[in-house]
Amino acid sequence: MKGIILAGGSGTRLYPATLAVNKHLLPIYNKPMIYYPASILMLAGIRDILLISTPRDTAMFRDVLGEGHQYGLRISYAVQERPDGLASALTIGEEFIGKENACLILGDNVFFGHGLPALLSESVSGIEKDGGAVIFCSYVDDPERYGIAEINGGSVLSVAEKPKDPKSNWAITGLYFYDNECSRIAAGVKPSARGEREITSVNEEYLRRGKLKAKLLGRGFAWFDAGTHDSFLEAGEFAATIEKRTGLMLGCMEEIAYRKGWIDREGLLKLAAPLEKTGYGRYLTRVAHEDR
Repeated sequence: MKGIILAGGSGTRLYPATLAVNKHLLPIYNKPMIYYPASILMLAGIRDILLISTPRDTAMFRDVLGEGHQYGLRISYAVQERPDGLASALTIGEEFIGKENACLILGDNVFFGHGLPALLSESVSGIEKDGGAVIFCSYVDDPERYGIAEINGGSVLSVAEKPKDPKSNWAITGLYFYDNECSRIAAGVKPSARGEREITSVNEEYLRRGKLKAKLLGRGFAWFDAGTHDSFLEAGEFAATIEKRTGLMLGCMEEIAYRKGWIDREGLLKLAAPLEKTGYGRYLTRVAHEDR
């Protein structure tokens, strides 16, 4: 399975903080926001990643992540010329996806939960076995602000984008697993009233085919759509609290690569060296030596 991170847009909901910088490069506590979605793909075992951003910002993402070799990854880049809806990521990434399945994650989504790696692995294996699509849903108390899934057990009954009369409180997060049909389905999506190709339309097609499933992030999980000032602050405070109380990092790409055996101890120490004056660098050094 291949991974796509959509990190485009103009970040208008975070103005004026994002007038001169892409929001996905802003720090969520002690690391760039982009580390968090990238780490989710890594936890799912995905090592081949396409990052889609704006013509202005793509070079900055290259400066931060490079080609991914330092993490045992292969990261490539593509440009979204203008905001055209989330579904466009699947058409931009069509050649990249090739004959494989795909996981799409939005660059401003932050996830946390002890059982999350298992849910990710289940989603990958489920798509490989049965095809179709898997959406991740989180319970919210203001469902009219989100894409909403009506769910019975693990079955999805309906999906709707920001409904005035929501049929449930299960918000569809920015994490989607799709089979190889996703690019062809996305190519057939017509622009909505706001002129964008909505990812909800892709999910509706999978639902029509009887191929849409849901993973529910209930108690013990946290999800942040860090695209507003309040949610951005909440995500940073949450990450800081968890890391300070547990002594363990969230969204740490270097550690995940090491734990999965994609880089060795020397590779981890090499990544830690430029960061030796920070708590982040000292954490990586500690991880490298703790198993000795």
